[in-house]
Amino acid sequence: MMNDEQRIVISGMGLVTPLGVGVDAVWQRLIQGESGIRQIDAPWADGLKTKIAGLVPSHTAQSNGFNALDYLSEKEQKRVDLFTLYALGAAQEALTQANWQPSGAAEEQSSATIIGTGIGGLPTITQAQSVLQTRGAKRLSPFTVPAFLANLAAGNVSIKYRLKGPLGTPVTACAAGIQAIGDAMRLIKCGEASIALAGGTEACVDPLALAGFGALKALSTDNDAPHTASRPFDKTRAGFVMGEGAGLVVLESLAHAKTRGAKALVEVVGYGTSADAYHLTSGPQNGEGAARAINAAIKMAGIKPAEIGYINAHATSTPVGDAGEIAALRVVFGDALADIPISATKSATGHLLGAAGGVAAIFSAKAILQGELPATLNLHQSDEQMQDLDLIALKARNAEVDYVLCNGFGFGGVNAALILKRIR
Repeated sequence: MMNDEQRIVISGMGLVTPLGVGVDAVWQRLIQGESGIRQIDAPWADGLKTKIAGLVPSHTAQSNGFNALDYLSEKEQKRVDLFTLYALGAAQEALTQANWQPSGAAEEQSSATIIGTGIGGLPTITQAQSVLQTRGAKRLSPFTVPAFLANLAAGNVSIKYRLKGPLGTPVTACAAGIQAIGDAMRLIKCGEASIALAGGTEACVDPLALAGFGALKALSTDNDAPHTASRPFDKTRAGFVMGEGAGLVVLESLAHAKTRGAKALVEVVGYGTSADAYHLTSGPQNGEGAARAINAAIKMAGIKPAEIGYINAHATSTPVGDAGEIAALRVVFGDALADIPISATKSATGHLLGAAGGVAAIFSAKAILQGELPATLNLHQSDEQMQDLDLIALKARNAEVDYVLCNGFGFGGVNAALILKRIR
């Protein structure tokens, strides 16, 4: 049995998503079955096949949207890309809930920052290329490179909060957010950090990104019905909907949390990662690589597969990807899978790429804390090979669960799995 020094807990959480800003507000919209997917109201979308996305709403008097001025002045905003702004928003909420602001050199040097992303500052790159072509090299901002580099979300957050411990940025496509949390957990377990801010951020709803994923035929083109375009597991699913935002958590040992009087929300008990070594953009149909990551997480957690009470699936709404994940789950859970509730929260938010794992981890934690399991929206008829499964179609339900599995898989064959546990 592990002692409190070896047990890793989440003590703070922060969200910026297409469903709004703030964990509690976002969770309520998710449980109520609302969608954050809408049409892109920008001239540049006119020539694209996909004109919808999971967009972070702007702040208004009537909404809990994102207000960049809450985090940086107008002048400071010109020096960063939007993915960094979203990370700053999620970081502020997570650190406030955890009540962590390092005091003194020792605390600063033991505070890690691990924030993953799939792409980084792509809008800055595309805008800079346009300036270069139309106005010349002399008109480029000196902040172009510091804005688009993938590690600059983590860098800016660490600077703002004086987190001087290990700093890292997994750039592992759609597994980045979960890998960031797993990396942070390992840093604390091995003593390189006492506390860590970890998760993912992404903001690349951009013509180049949409055109590029469109060329792969990976995106939904259901432009006339944004709210129903993301439909994981459904027979009619036809591609994912790109989303944006950030999800960050504060991790620390249970002993560290107790010493400083912080409330431990849930425990992180399992993490696993693997490579398919198979294909650039899709996993094997039998889900073998993903199954290895999930099995590694279960082994670390020291539990039996059937003890998992809920699975927050990676399920992005692509025909091949969703089927491959179900195949992986069958490898791991066998006949027990039919009794484990599964849902795909990307049906409500779209797919946040490198931020997806951080957001899903927080949704998984809230499922434990609130005794509610979010629904898979727009699921009216699943594939024949999935019809024996409990995919929590259309409506959330109440259920007390002790262990939750959260998956994240990405291009290049990267797989990651996280297991959270109720604290008793």
